[in-house]
Amino acid sequence: MSPPRTDLAPPKEDPFTLEDLKQYDGKTEGKPIYVAIKGTVFDVSNKREMYGPGASYNIFAGKDGSRGLGMSSLDPANAVPDWSPLEGPQKATLDQWHSFFKARYNIVGKVTDLPDAVRGRE
Repeated sequence: MSPPRTDLAPPKEDPFTLEDLKQYDGKTEGKPIYVAIKGTVFDVSNKREMYGPGASYNIFAGKDGSRGLGMSSLDPANAVPDWSPLEGPQKATLDQWHSFFKARYNIVGKVTDLPDAVRGRE
């Protein structure tokens, strides 16, 4: 596991829809790779080997896959933004992932169209 970074840029609040995020899935050369967790959009481009095409965590690239992260699931069906079904340990796991990303990746924006079940719970 990589240590927290000390050179992160100040967080940005640029708006992204879930549809906007799809273009940042690592498939287009020269475009950054973004992963959103609980509506926070992170630039994970410096870890292309983990989030780029063919990599194990690519299922989270270009989307908010909060539920899957909380479930520790690499099933693409679980890589969805609605984390409302998560309880107890799974919710804690999701919060740990969010904290982990905040300490290691630049925040480039916020998802503006999260499902109603989780909107405002970011």
